[in-house]
Formats: sequence, structure tokens, C-alpha cells
Amino acid sequence: MTRGDRVIHHTTGVLWICSMALPSYIRLFKSGELVQRVEKAYAMLFPCRVCPRECGVDRTTGEVGYCRSGLLPVVSSYGPHFGEEPPLVGGHGSGTIFMTGCNMRCVFCQNYEISQERYGREITCEVLAGMMIDLQNQGCHNINFVSPTHFIPQILEAVLIAAEQGLNIPLVYNTGTYDSVETLRLLDGVFDIYMPDAKYGHDEVALSLSDAPGYVGIMKKALFEMQRQVGDLVVEEGIAVRGLIIRHLVLPGNLAGSGEVFEFIAHDISKNAYVNIMDQYRPCGRILTDTRSPYHKTLMRGITSREYREAVATAQKNGLIRGIYH
Repeated sequence: MTRGDRVIHHTTGVLWICSMALPSYIRLFKSGELVQRVEKAYAMLFPCRVCPRECGVDRTTGEVGYCRSGLLPVVSSYGPHFGEEPPLVGGHGSGTIFMTGCNMRCVFCQNYEISQERYGREITCEVLAGMMIDLQNQGCHNINFVSPTHFIPQILEAVLIAAEQGLNIPLVYNTGTYDSVETLRLLDGVFDIYMPDAKYGHDEVALSLSDAPGYVGIMKKALFEMQRQVGDLVVEEGIAVRGLIIRHLVLPGNLAGSGEVFEFIAHDISKNAYVNIMDQYRPCGRILTDTRSPYHKTLMRGITSREYREAVATAQKNGLIRGIYH
């Protein structure tokens, strides 16, 4: 595939033009639709229903709900990142912006200081837009928002401001996938690349380890919506330009329910889905001290090479052969 190719979305049949120089949000910006998306997103802050928790607080006045986030965005750090998937990194890195806070409470989160202890700096949307422009000027191939769910209205406003200033590289939505379809639809035509975690195959484990009630059903609906919007991953000249990248972290004792996750992806999303089966689980975060967790003992070790091989074999058995297998 080369720049300017005409591509038929395999799910929707919609024709779109593949071009690294024309991210989808440029069209919405030029048409004025992006302004309307920003307005609709901010309307979801009171009562807050940005994520499936629907806390109902008035974030426009500084009230906080489960994510402990108010009106202004909070960022812990940003910069070119070279540890992401190769199609995102290329030669110049993925322009990663780490949003502070989260709408889940994973006991093993490797970024728990950011997600749960809320290490970061409150900024304006203008400053957030400036970060995007800075990353583009550094040569990054994309803007990669990590844990963006609870700040979608603010991110959309920042994208609008950045587009006015010349932002023209794709956006990546890097999420734990506790996302509502209603909110994701506001991102249709804004984010060209979705990078969701498919964390669990069983709700009881998701509730215990991430305090995420109904996670499996919510995750599945979110993946359906993401796939509808962008389809399978499209890579042009070694760089991702559009599509879905699904991450799955293998947990000790198969706590993640890898088989159920892979079966769902293969049968209901796409056998051509790009799946990164990750092997880097290590005990960290609250699990180190949370001896009350019924899974404490299991999670106090890394995964074995056999556990990882079995997860990969299960994915391949389900027909998933595209992605990263270590």
C-alpha cells in the first residue's frame, strides 16, 4: 500500500484514502464538525458520564468522581517513546503523552504512581495542544495518548487547538478499554489508531484485580466500535497510519483468561487483527502489599516461558497470526 491508495474498509465497505499526510481529524476540523464534537464531549462532564462508571459529578465545577479528575487535564510527562509497537515507533518514536489518573485500579499497574497516586501537573488545553505540536516538531510519527478515557473532552479541545496550529500527524488512543461506546463515537474520525488492552476474559477477575465491574462486556463493545471505525491495522512504509492494535498482557496462572480473549478477537473482531501478546508482567504496584487479594500469591511472580508459549499457541489456534509474539 502506498500513499493515496483507495482502500475499502473490510467491515463497513466505506471508501477512504490512505495517506500519512491527512489524518482523519483534519477533515472534521475543516468541516467544523470537530467544534461540535468538543461541545458534545464537554456536555458529558455534568453529570459526568464520560466513562462506563457514570459517576454523575459536576466536573465543570471541580467535583471529582472515581477517576479523581476535574475540569482541567493533568499530564505526568510527554516525549518521543521508543518502547511501543514497531509500527508506531518507526525511526523517530511515538509522541507519547501520559495522562494522569485512570478509571480503573489495577493492582499490578506498572505506572501506579501516575494512574493511582496521581503524579502529574494540571495544565490547560492550550498547553496540551502545545505538547502535540512540540512532539510533531520533534519528528514523532503520531501523538499517543496513554490513559485518555477520563480526559476525552479536554483532549478533543486540545486537538482542535493543535489542528488550528498545523497538527497533521495521526492520533493514537491508548486505553485500558473501560470505555463507553457513546463516548467512543465522539472520537469517530478523530483518532486514526486505537490501541486498546483486552485485559481479561472473566468479569470476576477484572473486578478483583482492576475494580472494573462488567469489564468483559464493556471491553467487547468498545472493541466492536473501534473496529467499526478504523478496521484492521494499515501500515504504510513501516508506519501505522490507521487501524486497531490490540494488546493482551499474559498473567500468571492464566488469570487474564487469554483463551477467551483470543477466541473473541478471532471470531468477533477479525482474524487479521494485530495483536501484541505481552510477556512483561512483573509484580509491582499495590499487589506487592495487598495480601488480602485472593490472587496475591499467584501474582507475586512473573509468568513462565511455558505460560507465554501456551498463550501464543492459543492465539494461533484461533487463527490470530498477525502481531507481536516474543
